[in-house]
Amino acid sequence: MFKKLALIWILLVAFLQTRITFAKTNIQHSIKIGGIQQWIQIKGEKDHAPVLLFLHGGPGNSAMGYAHKFTNELQKHFTVVLWDQRETGKTLELNATNQPLSLSLMESDVKEMMDYLCARFLKEKVYLMGHSWGGFLALRMAALHPEKVEACFAISPMIAQFESERLSLVWLREQAKNSNNKKAEFELANVKMPFQNAHQIYIHRYWLAHFSKNKPVPLAFVERWAVSWLSVFKEASAIDFRLVSPTIDCPVFFFIGQNDYQTHFSLAKDYHHQLKAKKNELFWFNNSGHNLNLTEPKELQRIIVSLLKS
Repeated sequence: MFKKLALIWILLVAFLQTRITFAKTNIQHSIKIGGIQQWIQIKGEKDHAPVLLFLHGGPGNSAMGYAHKFTNELQKHFTVVLWDQRETGKTLELNATNQPLSLSLMESDVKEMMDYLCARFLKEKVYLMGHSWGGFLALRMAALHPEKVEACFAISPMIAQFESERLSLVWLREQAKNSNNKKAEFELANVKMPFQNAHQIYIHRYWLAHFSKNKPVPLAFVERWAVSWLSVFKEASAIDFRLVSPTIDCPVFFFIGQNDYQTHFSLAKDYHHQLKAKKNELFWFNNSGHNLNLTEPKELQRIIVSLLKS
């Protein structure tokens, strides 16, 4: 009798351990989206948790290598899906894009990915979380396909990027003048809006990093990026959400750094005030600029989890 009870106990413990093991998800593989193989990573700690798709910035800036810094707590409450968009990260390693890059193509990829995740996890909707360019895509999907979006978490999103770059350029020229930085004054005087080439973007971003006390990216990086992405970036930058999407039929939450001059904080504030949505809240991060997901990741995740529970 004792041996039989001991065996039952061992089997029960093994079963529970198996359940715990399988509840923790860490899957990486490619799936066919937009006619090419695209790389995703799925992480979570709960069976049947709501699905959260993270859309990285750039365009072309994979976050796969550091996304754990701002999703580690979210994985306890969501099934978090990280994705290298086409021409980015491991997706680019697998295959080049099969057609010219365009905004409509990138939007189509996101919609197809959302449909795939809904089918895979038996959900009607997914949560979208995007940073910068990814925040732009998240807002676009929320505006165009609200029936598929549980809620949109827009982190430092591009709202009206042409206007943002103009406002930032005014601020940069003021900083250069106030600090008597003649080199900055001279170089910024030659930057035109919208950006005409990679060099102008580099000058703008170099001095933005300088006056924000951040490390600038090399010119060679910006030049390589512009070959693939400048036209798409300009296409997206021409869209002003305040004009094209005054109403969004799902909850929208903005997460904005008070010192963000790359996607200018004032434009997110303006859009938040005028947007009509099922829910519409803005959360300020007073100690952050553009990359608040890296500078204040605990607070970002705390708020998102609280919204899930509310």
